[in-house]
Amino acid sequence: MSGGSGSDTPPGPVRLRSGAFRPAPRQGVRVSTSASTLAFVESPVQLLNVLEWAYARAAAPGRPLDGVPSQRARRAGRAARKEPGPRPAGALAPVRIVVLPPTDPMSRGQLRRMAALARDEGCEVRWQEARGSRLAPLKALAALARDVRAARTVVVGDPFSRYVQLLLTLVRAEELVVVDDGTATMEFAAQTARGERLVRWHRVGGGGLPGRVRELAYAPVSAAARRRFVPDRAVAGAGAGPGSGPESGPGKARRVEVFTSMPVTPHGGMTLRPNEFAWTRARFGPPRLTRGTDLVGTSLVETGVVDPERYLDAVRSLTLEHGATRYFAHRRESPEKLRALSRATGLEIVRPDLPLELIARRGPVGRTILSFPSTVVHTLPYALTGTGVTVAVCDVDPSWLTGSASPRARSFLAGVTDTARDVHRLPAQAAPTAG
Repeated sequence: MSGGSGSDTPPGPVRLRSGAFRPAPRQGVRVSTSASTLAFVESPVQLLNVLEWAYARAAAPGRPLDGVPSQRARRAGRAARKEPGPRPAGALAPVRIVVLPPTDPMSRGQLRRMAALARDEGCEVRWQEARGSRLAPLKALAALARDVRAARTVVVGDPFSRYVQLLLTLVRAEELVVVDDGTATMEFAAQTARGERLVRWHRVGGGGLPGRVRELAYAPVSAAARRRFVPDRAVAGAGAGPGSGPESGPGKARRVEVFTSMPVTPHGGMTLRPNEFAWTRARFGPPRLTRGTDLVGTSLVETGVVDPERYLDAVRSLTLEHGATRYFAHRRESPEKLRALSRATGLEIVRPDLPLELIARRGPVGRTILSFPSTVVHTLPYALTGTGVTVAVCDVDPSWLTGSASPRARSFLAGVTDTARDVHRLPAQAAPTAG
């Protein structure tokens, strides 16, 4: 899948892990080429969540909520009534998906496999290079401009992405949807509620004078994108349909929806649709459970938040205490770091070819899954509902943070752990804080 725009040729049979292949294409699924919904994704998880959104949208077009319901409450409700069976193949709302791939090989590989799954479900997928050269972003913008302006619904996975923010300046859609890109959704909801500019929680100022100049030059685009996430209150409040009310101005979304597994509260006319990973559960599993314990890796070291030696100590301690045998690496973890972990702990390092929610649902998977504060402590309890798997989260001790970690890091990571439902919580002292 080399540079250039246009539809990407589907790969051949795709190995998920040793001996495991992706499901065969669904029979009788028609590819939609006229969908008025356009989705932009930059990571495998974003693409997965677009499929989940399309599945949920087809089942319940409306259903605005004022918050994410408790998983325990939902389970209690299921016990009192018969759970409906999986919907038939092809039961996704029509959507065209534009993949804007990053440059790192692991992410691109997972995106190729997710694109193949999306095509199997009847989605039209376009692979559009937007990185790798100085002119690539402008070429991609020109190639996509017409479709962006024509779309009635636009779905984005990363509202913090500068390229997505640039695309939003062209949006004339009646509806804008934000799907999960991990725990960033929590920060997005909080920052838009406070009217703040969109800044990733782990980002710190840097770059010297050139960096500040770039920030100032980009500020109008960022401000315009932030305004796109403010619903048209008159239309949202009246519940008007697509044909009523004043026309949307360039880039102004009439309705804003957040599709999430995270504990967020919509505000200012936003609506919320919970992501319960219903497509994943209907399409895969249930998994075969092993007797061992699996440990989920994190990119907290790579983002400069956690000290590498403290992280190694924590993984070693968790491995010994809980008998972990496998380590599912985050796609951004470096080979050098993974080799060091393997030498120090004896863990089998697994580099998944798909998002962990799909890998775990397909199985085999350990009866216990350990994780540090991350997206999976919120998503895996949904994907693995009813399987008997226990998800446990280990707190990050403040002493593990690097001196360059953002001031927001400590409270944000604590919030990720505190708000996780249906998980077993492990104290930070389970992993030594001394090197």
